[in-house]
Amino acid sequence: MRPPTRTAFVPAARLPGWLERFSDAHGGLASQADTDDGVALRMLDGAVALLSPPWPDDGRPGRGSDLLGRLASLASQERSTGVVLVRRGGYAVGVAVGGRLLAHKCGTKYIQSRTAAGGQSQHRFARRRGKQADALVVKSSEEAARIFAGHGFEYLATGGDKALVEDVLAEPVLRPYAARPRLAPLAVADPNMAVLTRAAADFCAVRIQVTDAP
Repeated sequence: MRPPTRTAFVPAARLPGWLERFSDAHGGLASQADTDDGVALRMLDGAVALLSPPWPDDGRPGRGSDLLGRLASLASQERSTGVVLVRRGGYAVGVAVGGRLLAHKCGTKYIQSRTAAGGQSQHRFARRRGKQADALVVKSSEEAARIFAGHGFEYLATGGDKALVEDVLAEPVLRPYAARPRLAPLAVADPNMAVLTRAAADFCAVRIQVTDAP
């Protein structure tokens, strides 16, 4: 059985406190290493934490005397994101700087659940479901384009249903933004204002994946 893993999102300002508590809880630090995915910390009890910055250095690396200091410095830089969250129940889009929303729009668009019915009923439900999904994609892309047009941003930050997100970004109205560098996607609940606000902050935080000791 694999050791359990969990993910936390920690703002740069709170990282020193998180690291101190994590170290105390796991007997202290055994080693640290710089990897392609971030800074890997191995603790004396065997637990491992992988700390990934929210964005690449893009020629603006963090400053500091050690790996963790440079990672925290990089994560503390205020960069801008265009956020697109889409799930079957609705959408939320916005522009954020430093994890704070400057503009946003949330909405609901129902997509019927899959049915176990067969024959003509199944085909009828499938057509209806497809039309509902198309309406969600069009509405999400139109609102995202409207929000994005009023604000510049550096990165696309996405979350929710991967296929729906890709359909939204493929719409012609979002063509000017679809090629922007993307941040690692988030798993999110049905989009609403609270979910969008939390996601905007998490996209700008250090992503920490903890694997417990075997």
